Amino acid sequence: MMRHSLTTMLLLCTASLSAQSEITPQVLGQLRQQTNAAQRGLAGAIQNTPIKKMALKPNNPNALDTYFSHETLNEGITDQKSSGRCWMFTGFNVLRHKAAKRLGQPGITFSQCHLFFYDQLEKANLFLQSIIDTRKEAIDSRQVVWLMQHPLSDGGTYTGVADLVTKYGLVPTEVMAETYVSNNTDEFNGHLKRKLREIAINLREQAAAGKSVKQLEAYKTEQLKTVYSMLTLAYGEPVQSFMWAPRDKNGRHTSAPKEYTPLSFYAEACGTDDNLQTDYVMLMNDPSRPYNKVYEIDMDRHTYEGHNWLYLNLPMEDINEVAIASLKDSTQMYFSCDVGKQLNRDNGLLDVNNYDYSSLLGTTFGMNKKQRIQTLDSGSSHAMTLAGVDLDDKGQPKKWKVENSWGPTYGHKGFLIMTDEWFREYMFRVVVNKKYIPQRILSMMNQKPIPLPAWDPMFLADE
Repeated sequence: MMRHSLTTMLLLCTASLSAQSEITPQVLGQLRQQTNAAQRGLAGAIQNTPIKKMALKPNNPNALDTYFSHETLNEGITDQKSSGRCWMFTGFNVLRHKAAKRLGQPGITFSQCHLFFYDQLEKANLFLQSIIDTRKEAIDSRQVVWLMQHPLSDGGTYTGVADLVTKYGLVPTEVMAETYVSNNTDEFNGHLKRKLREIAINLREQAAAGKSVKQLEAYKTEQLKTVYSMLTLAYGEPVQSFMWAPRDKNGRHTSAPKEYTPLSFYAEACGTDDNLQTDYVMLMNDPSRPYNKVYEIDMDRHTYEGHNWLYLNLPMEDINEVAIASLKDSTQMYFSCDVGKQLNRDNGLLDVNNYDYSSLLGTTFGMNKKQRIQTLDSGSSHAMTLAGVDLDDKGQPKKWKVENSWGPTYGHKGFLIMTDEWFREYMFRVVVNKKYIPQRILSMMNQKPIPLPAWDPMFLADE
């Protein structure tokens, strides 16, 4: 019996050696046998041509269909330039639609620079206060490492729009115009993040030396003066009050100018009937987690005292129902997706049949939405404004229209068109006014949220 066991063990060892844990010359030889003449010929084309260009299917009929049975009015396409502020542009697009009606000024725009200044200041404070809060954790703990990796960014989500606008208000674009840095955020952000990390390590060293929380917070506040100064150099200093009057479509004033603060202008432009923080619900489609549950992602907020990203996870059928109800009432929505997947940049069509990478590269790409999320292959990468839907005779969506923030010449006159098949595969979240949500869905928000860590795959900001 003992001898039989020894023989079995030897056979297992031999088998494991034959399987090869490394690439040996023998394994390499087997791999080389896979290459044939056709592949060698195709390789020349692939090596010298953009893969996306070669994989594009010609004459996609969906690119010609630009009719929508329900679409909202557009107040003009905006351009975020080389920045990750799509979340703010999207939030502003929804607010602009409301403000144009209330103020009687078509095409009104709000200053991105004004709110972005405060966004970066608040994120700096959030980071430094979190460093104080985690002062007793090891510097190589996962939470501290995550903080050091993400001191701040120019990306964000709807919760940032809601908390920042409610706290700091809005101003028209002409009151605080864009700067080169606000349109090209990467270089300056690199310097700001380096400074924040320097302050953070000093805070941890002071904590280790026995400084109290009160002393650490006093040091943090003193260092925020430097952050404020840097932001002023890059974006200008936000105004405390300003004079403004609306104009008609011909550019003529329709009333005498009057003085506003950013908060009073926000109240007049957007009204107080909707509370951005409490009257809107974020709906998510994440098949990697159970549906009909509420989730909250830690540290996914823009201000220290603000709201973490809270969302209700729903199947696509429920999300479609709610989104269609909103669009039928001419109400736009904050929306985000994995925009880079199967996007034809020339005509702005998002369609799963745009490209045939499988035939070109000689393999299949068979992961479903759940698997793409679990492997970090797909996530929310860009926020836009959901502005239209085309319904069939049975009331089911055929395609969707989104207002983008990449300028008026991009895609279809500044818009992107998504087939419903693409929408189901790559749509992640939509923010909807509660009045369009059936009670059977809205009641689910009463659940205690399931907490998720800051490094959860769904943290990916709408950059």
